[in-house]
Amino acid sequence: MPEFLRSYAAARGDVSFTFHSSRMRMKHVRKEELAAMDADSHRCARELADAPIDVAGYACLVAIMAMGLGYHRESEETLARIAAAEGRAFPVVTSAGALVSELRRAGGRKVALLMPYTDSLAEIVVRYIANEGIEVAGYKNFSVADNQEVGRIPGSRLLDALKDLPVESVDAVVLSACVQMPSLDVLQEARRLTGKPVTSTAECTSFAMLRALGLAAPQSHEVAA
Repeated sequence: MPEFLRSYAAARGDVSFTFHSSRMRMKHVRKEELAAMDADSHRCARELADAPIDVAGYACLVAIMAMGLGYHRESEETLARIAAAEGRAFPVVTSAGALVSELRRAGGRKVALLMPYTDSLAEIVVRYIANEGIEVAGYKNFSVADNQEVGRIPGSRLLDALKDLPVESVDAVVLSACVQMPSLDVLQEARRLTGKPVTSTAECTSFAMLRALGLAAPQSHEVAA
């Protein structure tokens, strides 16, 4: 996400960003650790309220979705309220909320997904997105539970997995339904290969954060990786 936003700033030439972070711990992508991670988000909101920030991004999709259908709304409201109580009011964007809102904005009513998650977590993601009125026509998950290994999945594996998705029948492809699984470097190639709009959770979160700042977000297909 910082890389995307730096590229956006460089392309515009009239805006710049600083980045501040507080990490919620997680070693293995499984439900109990995701719940502990989400509980830790309250500490993160308090810590970030010490920094001069204008918008916060909760950069994990599955930690939100594992907490129950529609939970991104509750999380965004709670974390913004904590920040305000600490003396620094700022809007909060969750990756789960950003993915569904940006897909809707782009007309993505029927999508295909690539995910690193185990089978049980992948099913949670599909149900969550479907509950938001977006049909998941197909998905592929890599069953990687080690959080560090998720960040090492090569872009070539994502491009190769496109053949397992029903690309022809969807409005859009989510190349990475996970902020941690890298996809920025291969988004454009995936668009070329599929001939479809292709986005990622990290890209959607960046777009939503730009909108929260009052900045115009580009269309997915216009973003150069």
